[in-house]
Amino acid sequence: MVDVPLNILIADDNKSDRLILAAIVKKMGHKVCVAEDGVQAVAQYHSEKPDIILLDVMMPNMNGQEAAVEIKSSAGEDMVPIIFLTSLQDATDLAKCLDSGGDDFLTKPYNKIILQAKINAFSRMSKMHYILQQQRNLISDHNEHMVHEQEVAKAVYDNVTHAGCLNLPNIKHMLSPFSVFNGDVLLAARKPSGSMHILLGDFTGHGLPAAIGAMPLAEIFYGMTAKGFLMDDILREINSKLKKILPIGYFCCVCMVNLSFRKQQIEVWMGGLPDFYLLRHDTGQVEKLASTHLPLGVLSSQGFDSKTQRYSLRRNDRLFMWSDGIIESRNDQGDLFGETRLMDIFNGNQDQEQLFDNIVNTVNEFTGESGKDDDTTLLEVKMVPEAEVGEVDIDMSRGMITGPTDWNMRYTLRGDTLKTFNPLPVMLGILSDVPALHGLSGQLYTLMAELFSNAFEHGVLGLSSDLKKDAKGFAEYYAQRELAMKSMDDGQVMFEFDHSPTQAGGLLTLTVTDSGGGFDYVGKQANQFSDAGYSGRGIPLIVSICDSLEYLGRGNIVKVTLSWNAKGLEE
Repeated sequence: MVDVPLNILIADDNKSDRLILAAIVKKMGHKVCVAEDGVQAVAQYHSEKPDIILLDVMMPNMNGQEAAVEIKSSAGEDMVPIIFLTSLQDATDLAKCLDSGGDDFLTKPYNKIILQAKINAFSRMSKMHYILQQQRNLISDHNEHMVHEQEVAKAVYDNVTHAGCLNLPNIKHMLSPFSVFNGDVLLAARKPSGSMHILLGDFTGHGLPAAIGAMPLAEIFYGMTAKGFLMDDILREINSKLKKILPIGYFCCVCMVNLSFRKQQIEVWMGGLPDFYLLRHDTGQVEKLASTHLPLGVLSSQGFDSKTQRYSLRRNDRLFMWSDGIIESRNDQGDLFGETRLMDIFNGNQDQEQLFDNIVNTVNEFTGESGKDDDTTLLEVKMVPEAEVGEVDIDMSRGMITGPTDWNMRYTLRGDTLKTFNPLPVMLGILSDVPALHGLSGQLYTLMAELFSNAFEHGVLGLSSDLKKDAKGFAEYYAQRELAMKSMDDGQVMFEFDHSPTQAGGLLTLTVTDSGGGFDYVGKQANQFSDAGYSGRGIPLIVSICDSLEYLGRGNIVKVTLSWNAKGLEE
């Protein structure tokens, strides 16, 4: 007897053959159902769901081949072995039986040993097929679950890494990931001062493992940029974070750029990426920007070098940045696209406005049907007047008047801290705890930057603002500044913030006091703070931002007020 009896359908129009075969199969321990022709065989298949079918070829109403076609069609992906019962010997006839859906033959007269062997063999095959189906379905379920999780993770990833200003009119970009997640990172954000930070990163490998480091990198980049931190601070923080979280052998090749619209200048830090190109609009000349540092996440904080390179830009000069997926793209023959082909595009270009698209199209044509084997990223940044990119837009919760509303705080910098530490991001972060002031981040940053510069340089260091009248005077001014900082033993600048609610919204009072000798401001306030008498001190700019400005003491104390209207913010 068999361990698990099978349900076997015997379809034969010859009664004696049908009875003999049924007796043999029952003696083996299996169940039997019978049919006298093809029509009954199909009906019995639907009602009895047999495990194996023994099917005569020549039958009335519907022959065995026709019945096999219908049964196999109904079975779909389920395995239902069909063994044809036949006395046929012609190879063509036997082939037709297999073509109709048959799996094997049993020739008449029947051999019990051969029949049992075939039934056992197909029983093992059916079990294996069932197990494979179950495993396939399990894999499919797991895959569907994984895809859903990836979609959720991808949405979070995109929200974190693509929260910047890549949509500005002076930027063109392409992000083409090799898999769901992108190992390349492209970030851009405006600083409160109006300038722009741009970061292109290429993590080791691609896909999810490569993208894991992108989220903390993006959080640090956007958070510190919004608070006005310098490139040096941001790069050091990212390097320290990646060094801690990435396993050995994983790192991020990075180029970070600070683009100043007002100074018409870019400051560049590059580590581990291929050469980038700076295209001069007037001459068409291409300058190469080469990496001078190791990738982020390799060196410790002590060994990290944040030294940057500065380049002056004129209007419509363009900086082109790319990941190595561009120059390492391959065609059907396995050839690399390479830097030579990339430079040929620049040399042969006749329209700078079309250059970005020309690069994308040429690389795509080169790779053709071979596809790609790495993430590819391309970026073009054009120098334009600041007015063309608009004012700094820092996200805020409109109409959400929460956080501290009535408070006072003092923040004092002394000695070496005063010389080496930039307090603006810290102070801006404190003011950002008032949600309504988020929308004024640009104004607040500019206001504090001008007040701190005046207090430190003119107050503590005692530098004369009269020098800043021409290029030669500026050079002399900064030379004196370096000397004064080296010889400075003591000194301090104190910020006092006082924020109080009003019926309309709120009022911020900022008082800055320095330890310097002050200056003769009496009588000059009658000028309504025009440029006269305040050369280089930025007083007109401060006045244009705040509601009021007042000098106190010997001129070493300045008090400004800035009000905000809740209704105006909600609108």
